[in-house]
Amino acid sequence: MDEIAGGARAEVFASANMEHPQALAKAGKSSTPVLFARNRLCALVRPGLEVQTATLLERMLDAGVKLATSTPRADPSGDYAWEVFRKADRLKPGAFVALEKKALQLTGGPNSPTAAPGRTIYGALVAAGKADIFLTYCTGALEAQKQNPGQQVVALPDELTVGADYGLTVLGNASPQAYAFAMFILSTEGQRVLAKHGFAAPALPQ
Repeated sequence: MDEIAGGARAEVFASANMEHPQALAKAGKSSTPVLFARNRLCALVRPGLEVQTATLLERMLDAGVKLATSTPRADPSGDYAWEVFRKADRLKPGAFVALEKKALQLTGGPNSPTAAPGRTIYGALVAAGKADIFLTYCTGALEAQKQNPGQQVVALPDELTVGADYGLTVLGNASPQAYAFAMFILSTEGQRVLAKHGFAAPALPQ
């Protein structure tokens, strides 16, 4: 988003939150954002580590467990992870400070590593031993599990659940093709594609 705000050329902007496209619209650079998909956070867990939904917070706080997230303020996934930490603090006072201190911000930053083509970075980092538990989008965790058999996907308990609203906006002076692409994403066909990949698709007929 910062690159677009600074003048980088783009026609359609899709974000893992609503705030970034709303900021572009407020600055007069794009159309009114619309909600086009929803996601949520899950825990991607290395093979052999005993973790269940009920014990996830305890494991995240364990000093011997490497906890990883994306980078807050640079990537919405990191912001959502910090929201999980705040919810954890309500359950266990002091948890926010402990989790914030130990969380390894391995993705989303300007100097973060990238995965090989066709591979997810989350699964690659867990496979390389960089993280024991990686808080990331459920869609990304499920894809990582497919690519790395043995990695576990653990749902967050209800008290820690964080949903992610995805926003879409069309930039000023966009081409007709850009508008057509945005409309396809919001169409029943486009929403079915998103649902097939694990997203909640809000524009699908109920």
